[in-house]
Amino acid sequence: MTDRPPSGTSDYLAAERTFLAWIRTGLALMGFGFVVARFGLFLQALQSGQPGFQARPYGLSFWFGTGLILLGVAVNAFCAWNHIRLVHELERGGPTVHRPSALAVAVAILLAALGLAMAIYLISVREPRPWDPQTTKGDFMTPKPDNGIVTIPSHYSVDGTVKRIEETLAAKDVKLFALIDHSGEAEKAGLQMRPTKLLIFGNPKAGTPWMVATPSIAIDLPMKILVAEDPDSKVWVSYNDPGYIQARHHLPPELFRSYTAAGVDRLAAKAAE
Repeated sequence: MTDRPPSGTSDYLAAERTFLAWIRTGLALMGFGFVVARFGLFLQALQSGQPGFQARPYGLSFWFGTGLILLGVAVNAFCAWNHIRLVHELERGGPTVHRPSALAVAVAILLAALGLAMAIYLISVREPRPWDPQTTKGDFMTPKPDNGIVTIPSHYSVDGTVKRIEETLAAKDVKLFALIDHSGEAEKAGLQMRPTKLLIFGNPKAGTPWMVATPSIAIDLPMKILVAEDPDSKVWVSYNDPGYIQARHHLPPELFRSYTAAGVDRLAAKAAE
């Protein structure tokens, strides 16, 4: 076997061009990975205008993107090591490489696998399900413990429930600051909306100590009760869970007892019974 002729300038320049090409490949993988990782946010932005939209976590796009970024890092690290090894081979006058690039083959296989997985993922989330009021009736005004809202059914109409609340507030000498007729305002604007009214009420003598002790609670005061009708003409009464208010604003125990004594839950229950 004859030794290969000493390496010339063209051999080193070819090795450097290959090295730079691999660096560009690694950078492209990392940049594309970042785009894919944020693709879930893009999907949510597209769907956010849909009626009845509910945000969903698109965690797979994050992991696909992270995988591509890590692959780009690995490609750059491996190509740097391979370039140094190749330069040493050229300096020693080693044999010419007569085999396919293991790195290129591995990257191609990994990208093909990631591409297939992403295609399956995109097919699964390709289009938001059209909003159908008939299929979402059961979700209307249902209690959601995680958001601190308590919702109970009322046996009266929206106006009847509101009237009962007003009578109870007057009997307890609690001030009704405002009655907001959301559906009425919507009608004035030429829009349709199920009967929906919000009562805002409170007692400054009771509420002021809460705000002095915990100023942030002012964002949830005065107290509120929402009375709304769903597509099945059922009426629901909603209010902030007192326990949620305490946890949210770190209300001291003695003030929390006075807050619960205000009885927004009992008021809502009495109006709906």
